[in-house]
Amino acid sequence: MTPKKVVQSSAKSAPATGTKSKGFAAEERAAMKERAQELRAEARANKNKADGESDVLAKIAEMPESDRAMAERLHAIIKASAPALSPKTWYGMPAYAKDDKVVCFFQGAHKFGTRYSSLGFTDKAKLDEGAMWPVTFALKNLTATEEARISMLVKKAVG
Repeated sequence: MTPKKVVQSSAKSAPATGTKSKGFAAEERAAMKERAQELRAEARANKNKADGESDVLAKIAEMPESDRAMAERLHAIIKASAPALSPKTWYGMPAYAKDDKVVCFFQGAHKFGTRYSSLGFTDKAKLDEGAMWPVTFALKNLTATEEARISMLVKKAVG
């Protein structure tokens, strides 16, 4: 008696588990396309700080008024708090980088249709506090209190 040959089926022919993937949302696809354009632009030429700032200001100018006012104020706070950070766009959002690595970014409420804007920090930010710490902050309004906290967070993030 000869042993039977075991046939393995590929993952493509495996039966579905009953859940159907809907893929990326239109907003997510648009953000990925913007990021691809940004990467191509960076590959064509080494962007200097002035070019990055003009890109960020252009992105801010495209925002609806409520997001634009907050983004303009955040831009000023971040520049004043951490002049070493270079403005650049990141997934179509204003961002600020150190050594070409994004440290923080602003996401307007309109970007993904959320009820608030947010200020986020990447893993390059030095905000570590023990085993758990916040890295994204919801923004509904900027008062002097929030501005002072943002300034402190940005300074800490840069280290």
